[in-house]
Amino acid sequence: MIQTKGYAVQDKKTDLAPWSFERREVGPHDVQFDIQFCGVCHSDLHQIKDDWGGSIFPMVPGHEIVGKVVKVGSHVKKFKVGDLAGTGCLVDSCRKCENCKEGLEQFCSNGSTGTYNALEQDGKTPTYGGYSNTIVVHEDFVLHISDKLDLAAVAPLLCAGITTYSPLRHWKVGKGHKLAVLGLGGLGHMAVKFGVAFGAEVTVLSTSPEKEADAKKLGAHKFIVTKDAEQLKSVTGYFDFILDTVSAPHDLNLYLSLLRVNGVHICVGVPPTPYEIHAFSLIGGRKSLAGSLIGGLPETQEMLDYCAEHDIVSDIEMIDIKNVHEAYDRMIKGDVRYRFVIDMATL
Repeated sequence: MIQTKGYAVQDKKTDLAPWSFERREVGPHDVQFDIQFCGVCHSDLHQIKDDWGGSIFPMVPGHEIVGKVVKVGSHVKKFKVGDLAGTGCLVDSCRKCENCKEGLEQFCSNGSTGTYNALEQDGKTPTYGGYSNTIVVHEDFVLHISDKLDLAAVAPLLCAGITTYSPLRHWKVGKGHKLAVLGLGGLGHMAVKFGVAFGAEVTVLSTSPEKEADAKKLGAHKFIVTKDAEQLKSVTGYFDFILDTVSAPHDLNLYLSLLRVNGVHICVGVPPTPYEIHAFSLIGGRKSLAGSLIGGLPETQEMLDYCAEHDIVSDIEMIDIKNVHEAYDRMIKGDVRYRFVIDMATL
């Protein structure tokens, strides 16, 4: 077994603290890479606090992981020692169901394996994430990272990036479309970057007037303060798509009114309480309410390659791992521009 250092919570009432544990030895199809940077996702906080239920403790969070390959199994063909590599939200799936065969491992019919707070395909071995110094993953779930980009700023692409890239590609958002991005945080700022790169007219919908300058700097064409009734009125029935990145409770009926006929509201944020939707909010314009969850491995690699070609990365703030709780507090307050990334050399 491989002795590993990390940060873990022992139960939902304790804080993250140093913890030593073991990872499996590198098997014939495995890749081991030492973790250099790990992004901090809002879901890390939800899961260590068991907000969604079913948390497995002890828990090592982190699923925006990048680093350098230090060992490969005897049958590995895609990687060699010294390569840059990354792992996102998944480390395995059944590989046999219809969804897996189509490259949609995130929707594995038999249950995909999350990078942390999950069980391996054996149904009994817990997975531990990227708040650690090294990781071992089957090569099919390891991604190639270009050396053209800032490695630390690439890390959040493995969750925040693919979570916004995937729905925009699925609904073929691009030139001629009017796209609203609801919320300008870790997910929202990536949605703006991709929407602009794909050729759409992008409007940011936000409760925070002070974010307008940032939105425009990211490439947004318009900015609407959602607390301003007159500004909202100006975009009623205006958008083809709304990409909803908000993880706090909010009124979908209000935002559905901003869609034109046949418009689509796409949820990628996960609020803590169920939505309340009036039927008339949908049937009044043949509107659709949809959702999307990360992306499969082929699409995630496609996204990373697209970012390398178009020089797209996340806007980040680097932190020492000892400051992760302060980062969580600031994340809750929306005080981050726009993704915290842990320098794992500080572990």
